[in-house]
Amino acid sequence: VLRRGDRGGEVVELQQRLKRVFLYHDELHGQFNRRVEEAVRTYQWTRGIREEMGVYGPQTRARLEAETPEL
Repeated sequence: VLRRGDRGGEVVELQQRLKRVFLYHDELHGQFNRRVEEAVRTYQWTRGIREEMGVYGPQTRARLEAETPEL
């Protein structure tokens, strides 16, 4: 699970995946900031995912990884 304030390689991977679905347009800096949270929230909303909004949890991760295979 990733949420605002987290940092590191997993966040960079999340940013890359969100870029691939055209929801994240900033640099890949590995910081789960407000912009990443907004992109995750938009992704969840448009896909009908109602787990903890703005948090990259298991349901959101599974769906996004299925949509963006092989980075």
